[in-house]
Amino acid sequence: GDMTFASRSQLEKKSGRVGGSSRFEYLQALVTEFQDTHKKEYKVQVLANLANFAYDPINYEWFRQLNILDLFLDVIAEESDEKMIEFAIGGVCNCCLDKLNKELLLKNDGVELAVKCLSSSSEETVLSAITSLMFLTTPQSKQGTHT
Repeated sequence: GDMTFASRSQLEKKSGRVGGSSRFEYLQALVTEFQDTHKKEYKVQVLANLANFAYDPINYEWFRQLNILDLFLDVIAEESDEKMIEFAIGGVCNCCLDKLNKELLLKNDGVELAVKCLSSSSEETVLSAITSLMFLTTPQSKQGTHT
């Protein structure tokens, strides 16, 4: 009946699960803002938001559609700002338990870029990098690197 529907949507609000399409649009807006803004503090905010969304596997399909993993990797490859790199490798770290994400990260130099983060002066960044490397360099990942 109507009761269950109402309580479900309240539950979703409480748990922060925005409905599918609005979640996608929100992520899309974040990516667009990241690409359009030249203000570093905005970019940092966007990355912090995206890294947060990376905790929830429900978002991974959209992450792949919006190339958010590539965005994280590009930041690590190209930016010098510690905060930006910290959130980017944090996002990578949150995503790499997922099999499809892992394949994507391996294909796009995720291991090399995580290694690059090990020399960071930020403890958070180094911890995320170590965790990412642990997930990315398990035996099954080594077989899949020659594709």
